[in-house]
Parts: sequence; C-alpha cells; structure tokens
Amino acid sequence: MKTFLINFSRYFVGVLFIFSGVIKMNDPVGFSFKLDEYFGEDVLNLPFLQPLALYLAVFIVIYEVLLGVTLLLGVWKKITLTSLAGMMAFFTFLTFYSAYYEKVTDCGCFGDAIPLEPWESFGKDVVLSILIAILIFGRNSIQPLLSIRFNRLVIAVSLFASVSFSYYVLNHLPVWDFRAYKPGTDVSQSLKSAEELGLTPPVYETYYTMIGGDAEPFEISGTDYIKEKLWEKNLTIDPDGTFSKKISDGYEPPIHDFTININGVDKTQEYISGDVIWLVAYDFNKANSSELNRLTKELSKYSQDSNYKVVGMTSSSDESIAKLVNETSCSFPWAVMDGTALKTINRSNPGVAILKNGLILRHIHFNDAVFNFKDGESYFQE
Repeated sequence: MKTFLINFSRYFVGVLFIFSGVIKMNDPVGFSFKLDEYFGEDVLNLPFLQPLALYLAVFIVIYEVLLGVTLLLGVWKKITLTSLAGMMAFFTFLTFYSAYYEKVTDCGCFGDAIPLEPWESFGKDVVLSILIAILIFGRNSIQPLLSIRFNRLVIAVSLFASVSFSYYVLNHLPVWDFRAYKPGTDVSQSLKSAEELGLTPPVYETYYTMIGGDAEPFEISGTDYIKEKLWEKNLTIDPDGTFSKKISDGYEPPIHDFTININGVDKTQEYISGDVIWLVAYDFNKANSSELNRLTKELSKYSQDSNYKVVGMTSSSDESIAKLVNETSCSFPWAVMDGTALKTINRSNPGVAILKNGLILRHIHFNDAVFNFKDGESYFQE
C-alpha cells in the first residue's frame, strides 16, 4: 500500500507538473501578464518584479517541466523534492491569499486552457502539497526509472525542447489558442449577453460593510440590508467596503470589456462585421516601435488597395496616437480600448488580427506579418 501511494504520487505530480508547464509554456506572455497582476501593489505589492515578469514566466515554466521530468525519472531527488515543496508552499499561500481576499480571479495555473476559480486553485494546491509531502517522507522508495546515461539524455532533450518551444512562441504566437478571441470566433455572437441569447445569466449580490454604533464593522448583503432596514439604525455604509459577489453561476459572454470607440462614437459593429483587419498594440511604450511603424504604413496602403477595413486598437494616449499618425501618414482610425482586452486578443505588441465575414480568421505576430503587393496579391489573401 505504501509503495502504491508513493508511486501514484510520483507519477501524478510528475505528469501534472509537465502538463501545467507545457500549457503555460505555450503562452508565456499570457502567464507573464498573470505574474504582473500578482506583483501589483494591490496583491503582493512587489512592483519592482513587474518588469521581470516575462523572464520569470519563461524560467518558471521551463523549471516546472524539468521538475516533472526529474520526478518521473527518479533522479536528483533532493533538489527535485525541495523545489517542488518550495514551489507548492509559495503557490498554496498565493492562491489562498488571492481567493480569500478576492485579488486575482484566475491563478493561471493551466493558462487559458483550464481556467480555475480561486478556491479551486487553492484546493488543487492543497492536494498537490499533500502528495509532495508523501513523496518527501517516502523518498527512499523512489528509484531511478532508467540508466544514468538515458536519464541524462531525457533531461537534456527535455531542456532543449522546452527552451526551443519557448523561443518559438515568444517570436511567433501560441501554438494552441484557448483564448476568447481564438480563430473561428464569431465576435458579434461572443459579445451577446445571456438575455440576448435567451439564457440564464449569473446572479450577483451587492455587499455592504456597515460601521458605526457599538457594533464591530460587519458585512451584509443588499437583500438583508433592506430586510433588516439598517438605514433606520445608527449605522453607516463604509464606501470603501462595498463589493459585488457572484451567488449563482450562469452564462457570461466570452468576450467582454470590448468597445471600439473612435472619437467618441461607438464603431464596434462596423469593425466586427465583414472583412476587417485589427492592428493591435496595447501599449505604444512597450511595443516594438519600428514594427509598429512598418505595420501602420503597410496597412494604410493595404486599406486603400483592398476590401478590408482596417482599425488600430490601443490603450495608449491620444497624444501617442497622434504622434504615430503623423510619423506614418496613417490613413485608418485608431480606437482607445481596454488594455487587458487587447492583451487577450493578440500576444504580440504590435500584432494583427484578421476577420473574414465577422469571424476571426487568424492572428499574426509582427515577425510573421509580411506583405506582398505584387499584382494586387498580399499576405492576407486566402
């Protein structure tokens, strides 16, 4: 029974770590956005780590895969088990903190492939911590799976494959796309609410923090606030303690916080219907400026020579947009949009998204966005 439990823990944890690492390795930029969120002032308050988020993301996912490999192989037990224990201690604390204080809604443990609620993430980490504890106590029963030579070969191949894969997706785009804006998505349909689709929406309740009187501050739902007529008592609502909480699940639109607003006019429907090209640059200050200028110039020409409508999307300031327009003689409009939504659309900054008949056809990294206007042909022609 003891041997079975140790072997089960070994293979379960090893395979899960490899799976989790590969899923995040497929989209290290997305994982770096999640780390950046954790390092923010309202979560861990470690803003000095935010500029390093992408480097840390790449290191973590590669190390995660290698830990899974060495655990399965049964080698380097001390460093493997110590690293696993340290990693789980940190992430168990982090997921509990996020869940309890409702700081981060998705831990990013499995990227966009398997989104987990905060308490689900914490529960997963608790189970893994228990299994790793079993492995630590039963470490003498963990024996190498292969010969020394083959173990080293498997580790070397795993490291090379991990580094190569990470390099590829960083310079192109994720191989597997699990995001709300993945190719084949009907943007117009994905924006519709539960009511528009005849479905049941989630139910949210507003909670208030009451202060004053002789009682300690306490939280109460809006329903109970009215039922108990608290406004008639010697209590006041703390304006900083009001929040909304989901009390029942329901259909939520896959795409939200998405509005194409140009010069104060809502142009969303115009630029999510028909044949459209989005030039997405969520932040000009962090974008590859030479590629942004190149794509702006080429798409300006393309918009005049084709049936495609082109629109730029950014969260940058009007001043930054005006500067780019002047430098490139840009002929298409720019919309100022939510930066988080733009990061979700395309991991490349800048990047291109192509819609055909309202469906997202594909996304393109700036390294792959090569135009060819000979005889009216172009990269974007099907």
